[in-house]
This record gives sequence, C-alpha cells and structure tokens, in this order.
Amino acid sequence: MIERDFVRQKKREFQVQEFISATLKNVGHSFTELQRTPLGDKVVIHTSRPGLIVGRKGQNISKLTETLQAEFGLENPQVEINEVENPELDARIVAERIASSLEHFGSNRFKGIMHKTLENVLAAGALGVEIKLSGKLPSSRAKSWRIYGGHLKKCGDAAVVHVRKGRVVAKLKSGVIGIKVDILPPHVIMPDTIKFITPETETSDEDAKKESAESVTDKKETESPEKESETGKKESGSGKESGTGEKESESGEKESESGESGKDPGTEKADAPEGKEPEVKKPEPKTKRTGKKKESDKQEKA
Repeated sequence: MIERDFVRQKKREFQVQEFISATLKNVGHSFTELQRTPLGDKVVIHTSRPGLIVGRKGQNISKLTETLQAEFGLENPQVEINEVENPELDARIVAERIASSLEHFGSNRFKGIMHKTLENVLAAGALGVEIKLSGKLPSSRAKSWRIYGGHLKKCGDAAVVHVRKGRVVAKLKSGVIGIKVDILPPHVIMPDTIKFITPETETSDEDAKKESAESVTDKKETESPEKESETGKKESGSGKESGTGEKESESGEKESESGESGKDPGTEKADAPEGKEPEVKKPEPKTKRTGKKKESDKQEKA
C-alpha cells in the first residue's frame, strides 16, 4: 500500500537525522533535510560552522556519504551544507552552545550561562525566549530552573507553527542535564496584533499638494523679475537707437544749413537769368544811438 511506503520513507528520514545529529556534535548543527532527486538522494545539512563538517580536503563529507549509503541504503547520496544566517535565533544551536559551556565550565556557573544566552538571543531581535534546565543543579537533588524574556506563545496555532524549539542533553560528572530552548523569531506576525490606522496619509497628501503649489508660485515670482529686467533692457536698447536716429537727423539738418550758407556770390550770379543784373543786398545801417547817449553829448557840448 502507498501509506506504508510513506511511513517507511519518513522513518528512514528520522533515522538519518538522528544519526547526523549524533555524529555532528559541537559543530553548530541545526537540522537536516532529505530530498529525492532523479540523480539520487540529497542530504542538506544546516549548520553555523560549515568548515568543521567539511573537514580537511572534504574527508568528513566523504566518510559521511559512505556511512549513509552503507547503513541506510541511500541511492547515490549527495551531501550539501548550508550556513545558518543568524545562529542566535536557532533554538537547536543555542541549546547546543549551553550544553557545551556547561560541560566546559561545570554546573556551578549555570545561572550566568543562562542569562548571558538570554541577553544574546533578545539582542538578535527575538520576540520571546524561554530557557529551561533540569537536573542536579547545583546540589545533589534534581531541580528545574527556568528563565524567560519577551513575549512567547505557549498555546494555540502560533505556539505550534512559529515557535522554534531545541532539545539537547548535556553530560556532566554529577549526571545528565536536560536543556530546553524556545524562541519566537522576529518576523512572526501574531494573530492578535492590532494596527492603528491614522489619517496621516491624507494630511501628508494635502501637505504635498500645498508644497507643490507654493513651489510653482515661487518659480513664477522668480521668473517675473527676470522677464521685467529683460524687457527693461530691450526698452533701453530701443531708446538708444531712437536717440541716435534723432542725432543723425539733427546733424543732417545742420549740414544742409551750412551748405546753404556756404554758397559763393559767384554762384548766385551764375544762377540768375541772363540780361538782368543780380540784385545786390545793401548793408543794413548801424543802429542809432539811444536817447540817453544824445543827452550826454549835449551836456558835454554845454
């Protein structure tokens, strides 16, 4: 039946993922995908430190492909490695870092490790974080310690779909410690988010129209004095031309008058008709003395 084939395929994918997560420890392994292609089975490994998985000259990948083909019967397996962009928002990588730091520093500093990771995750932009440690911390009796920050959904569709969960086990001398990390990424839009629409768009449109109208009027005002200056220049140029024309007419009249006054009497006689002597103008008599001068003469004679 087809259902059994689907179940068998999913079971094999789960076994492959568990094997890769067990073999790749402390390398920032996030999750593994298994894809079917015409060339064979494709295994995509998402990690924050791809150099450690590849190894020197690809030795680790070659060994991994051989084991996958031998133990799980994958057809021509092709291993591909993708780097995680923001490892601080990946719950699996964060839990793995907490486990490695606990194994390195011990259980006495677990509170400082928890608070430091919480601050780093919130600084990366997460909406909510919850970290929970359970085990012999720090006494011989088992306890559970929980810290949280931001806003995190605990139930509903958002908690199932959007919240990223990571579960890792740290092995210490005192015993085994379980680590649970839940992160709500920043790009999630919750169903209870409320967006207030303000009439800023309308006012902004009106302001833009007013600004455009003011800019047009300013342009017109700046263009009008330029036009007036151009017209003034044209009028002054025409006035100069008319002045020069008047001066030329006046000079022409003076030349004509000088030409008439400068004619010789010989020329006038020649112009007169034959048989008639030309009229000679008599000199005008000198002005007579005034009455005051006559009286002064009579007084001198007396």
